[in-house]
Amino acid sequence: MSLAPRAVIVHRTSEYEELLARHGTHGQAEFFLSSRGRGIDDVVERHRRKQRSLSEVEAAIPLNWRQTRLERADLDRFLFGPEDVVVVVGADGLVANTAKYLSEQPVVGIDTEPGRGIGTLVRHRPRDTARLLSAAATGSRGIDELTMVEAVVDNGERLCALNEIYFGSPGHQSARYHLTPSATTSETQASSGVLVGTGTGSTGWLRSLWQERSSALALPAPADPRLLWFVREAWPSPTTGTQWVEGALVGGEELRLTVESDRLVAFGDGIESDALELTWGQTVRVGIAPRRLRLV
Repeated sequence: MSLAPRAVIVHRTSEYEELLARHGTHGQAEFFLSSRGRGIDDVVERHRRKQRSLSEVEAAIPLNWRQTRLERADLDRFLFGPEDVVVVVGADGLVANTAKYLSEQPVVGIDTEPGRGIGTLVRHRPRDTARLLSAAATGSRGIDELTMVEAVVDNGERLCALNEIYFGSPGHQSARYHLTPSATTSETQASSGVLVGTGTGSTGWLRSLWQERSSALALPAPADPRLLWFVREAWPSPTTGTQWVEGALVGGEELRLTVESDRLVAFGDGIESDALELTWGQTVRVGIAPRRLRLV
């Protein structure tokens, strides 16, 4: 007998909850904010909106379903099951934070603060939850499959991300590596790092690099099987070049980077705490991930 679906509600601790954890009471938190020229009313109201959204989402879950709440900080320790339907209650970035830990589970994005963000990934309101859960459980309609990016190290370690993967120094030093964009081109570089992003990431960090450089490359759409990569602030010297600083990856194409520093890192979607540690001589291959995010 198959298990009933499980609704996994992913949320993030609110700013008000973080203030209470640090200062102990509402009054102390209010005093702390006022001493820095801020009021607490807006912080409290945003917290209440989040709590109302969570309650409304939970009330919409069918009675025969299982359910659990999951805080963002616990994502890397949670085991998602094949029968799960993931409901992300928060901002766009929380969907990206969650995506790397999923396989084929459908994701419903619920926006708790319409108008504050772009709403690219959290497309729905709490009142739509029941209808969306039904569609997600049956897979009958309305599911977009978004392209993800994956880095594979020569020791078998892997890292997957929805928006982008950054490769560079963990501090403010130059990253030194050998870049191989294709079978016929390669270059030793020193730079502030390399960013490889998806169409979903083209609304964030990837777009800022693309715009700053006035790149002629076309930004991909979220479902496009294409990635863009940019080298940040490549440094020319007698031993390092700046010829290959941007490009696109289509289909099975890969960008290869061989480490020429004592320590570099690769992390996805801004989560530095979950980074791959890379040492001298290791090679990383970056390309389109074999799996996609299934977004309702």
